[in-house]
Amino acid sequence: MTNSNAKPGNDTNSMEQLKALCLTEANFSELPNFQEGKVRDSYDLPDGRRIMITTDRQSAFDRVLAAVPFKGQVLNQTARFWFDQTADICPNHVLDYPDPNVIVARKLSMVPVEMVVRDYITGSTETSIWPMYKRGERTLYGIRFPDGLVKNQKLPETILTPTTKAEQGGHDVPITPEDIVARGLLSQDMWDELARLSLAIFARGREVAARNGLILVDTKYEFGLDSEGRITLADEVHTPDSSRYWHARSYAERLASGFEPESLDKEFLRLWIVARCDPYKDPIPEVPPETLIEFSEKYIALYEMVTGQHFERPSGDRPVRDRVRDNLAKAFPEYFL
Repeated sequence: MTNSNAKPGNDTNSMEQLKALCLTEANFSELPNFQEGKVRDSYDLPDGRRIMITTDRQSAFDRVLAAVPFKGQVLNQTARFWFDQTADICPNHVLDYPDPNVIVARKLSMVPVEMVVRDYITGSTETSIWPMYKRGERTLYGIRFPDGLVKNQKLPETILTPTTKAEQGGHDVPITPEDIVARGLLSQDMWDELARLSLAIFARGREVAARNGLILVDTKYEFGLDSEGRITLADEVHTPDSSRYWHARSYAERLASGFEPESLDKEFLRLWIVARCDPYKDPIPEVPPETLIEFSEKYIALYEMVTGQHFERPSGDRPVRDRVRDNLAKAFPEYFL
């Protein structure tokens, strides 16, 4: 393929052709201290920097399910936009972007709690509030919910529903702020500051999204402490993997009609899976190429709506992995001799 604006379509509807457009792994033997996550491959350098490469691997329900063309680039560049947009609220870990799929960051001591902020009652995973509410639970994450709520409706106020950070391959676990402090995971002062920062960052995201015709439904944040003990925003921010986004224009009508909102995030794939199996008990069916293509286009559409920028698809004349390696070699020549 030599198209300079490679795009999945009818001529690339086989799984093998889709895989050719994807960055499925980023293990470069020249770099030290390789770590593989569900989506990101990373390297800890001796000087305190951390190289994070966002692959096209797609996870859901704590499993890697497929590879989605251009997804890693979308995530990395969306996160870049939001790190810039929120830098006045909280410092972040970014040092450089040597490649569309790569962040060079400060290595942090990570906080063992994920800060999840929600404006709507929705979701399909075990830590989402709608499945818990549907089962009849009314006190969730220490918050009392009234009877009569329906899926996808707006909550009376923005809430925090933290989870403990799972180890690789494990599940995040719901927890209350009181338990976080009682178990010594965070001090009360640290929790209060993380809560303040999380709500402020979410408010900024909600404002920017609304200007662009989107609803920022919910999100998760990860924080760490830098070498001087400062709270620092890490990982990713307001990406379609870590957040839900809905089209604002159709939300009210679809809610009134009992339809799912028009989404531009990972929930599209979650709902596709839930309609076909119980993802926590059953084997998950292979996601067909046409669904992965549709998923890819949703992520690209979100990037363009949020940022107002055109998404530059990589050329199809060379593997993305080769481009990433070349750019890493330029940024870190001491390792690529």
